[in-house]
Amino acid sequence: MKQLTFLVKPASSLCDLRCRYCFYEDIAQCRQQASMGIMKPETTRALLQAAAAECQAGDVIQITFQGGEPTLAGLDFFRDFVRLEEEIMPDGVRVNHSIQTNGMTLTKEWSEFLRQHRVLVGLSLDGTREMHDALRVDPQGKGTWNRATQALALLDEAGVETNLLCVVTNQMARSPQKVYQSLKKLGSHPLQFIPCLDPLEAPRGSMPYSLSPQRYGHFLCTLFDCWYRDWQQGQYVSIRLFDDYLRILAGMPPSTCATSGACGSYLVVEGDGSLYPCDFFVLDEWYIGNIGQMSVKQAMSSPPSLRFLSQGRTRPEVCSSCPYCSICRGGCPRDWTTFGPQGTNYYCPAFRQFFDYALPRLRQAAAAIP
Repeated sequence: MKQLTFLVKPASSLCDLRCRYCFYEDIAQCRQQASMGIMKPETTRALLQAAAAECQAGDVIQITFQGGEPTLAGLDFFRDFVRLEEEIMPDGVRVNHSIQTNGMTLTKEWSEFLRQHRVLVGLSLDGTREMHDALRVDPQGKGTWNRATQALALLDEAGVETNLLCVVTNQMARSPQKVYQSLKKLGSHPLQFIPCLDPLEAPRGSMPYSLSPQRYGHFLCTLFDCWYRDWQQGQYVSIRLFDDYLRILAGMPPSTCATSGACGSYLVVEGDGSLYPCDFFVLDEWYIGNIGQMSVKQAMSSPPSLRFLSQGRTRPEVCSSCPYCSICRGGCPRDWTTFGPQGTNYYCPAFRQFFDYALPRLRQAAAAIP
């Protein structure tokens, strides 16, 4: 069985919010063309035809829609996408869909569509109203917590499977217990905590929201205490990073490239069909080609893809002597000071602090996995 993964940006870098830490806005400003615009029908067709050409019965295709804000492509875009998908895909090929959204455009009609097509939704919610509204603002500078939680209520009411994605900033890292309890009050949803990214050309730690390794280490340790207490009481709260560590300790593959120790497992498809090897590196230097002009096999074996794959699999030398390397696996290269052996993960001190503190209890929880 083959699995192909595409991260599709149907509205490119277009967004209806002005989040102060937005990494993709920063990436867009670092390339010659900031936005590739809304994906056209011919690009959608080219993408689906290229994917179908690589598959046969029993294979799985994962399509994740991101942005910018992908819902700005419009609900009709997604209706047409799945309609065309049903027309093009070979019999026996399963296609799974997910979407990452800020929730601002979601309505009952959207929610019904997402439920009908079993689209997994990742909704951005930064912990608490105060923290969210400080950094996730609209073009008028107003906070968006109320609109985001209203979107969550619509998704829950429709029965849409929804994860909550939370960007960990310096402010948030001071209050992990408050953040954990706030998100739990919103209902039973898997949680994902993502360390905030500094702008590409800015020194690490130079922004007001920048997350330091020390703060992140404290955050992970205290968050784990909250999670572990619930686990002991028979209440399992899915936190993706902890889930991955448990899977690794139980001898199973993790769910993310950051915890797998390898890059190059998917293709990013920008609004105009441009291809890149990773969402964190949608930059001119990593441009592969266009989905309308090359096959998936050609894209994955192109010089930029192979170079990215090679660099992403070369762990920093410091990892080889680390007792936690088999679990941490070096993390995401976006957090490395440089690619390759001479680099180091900026958050290495945080992960060492976390494993020093939590590993015995992680092993205990992993041993209880059926």
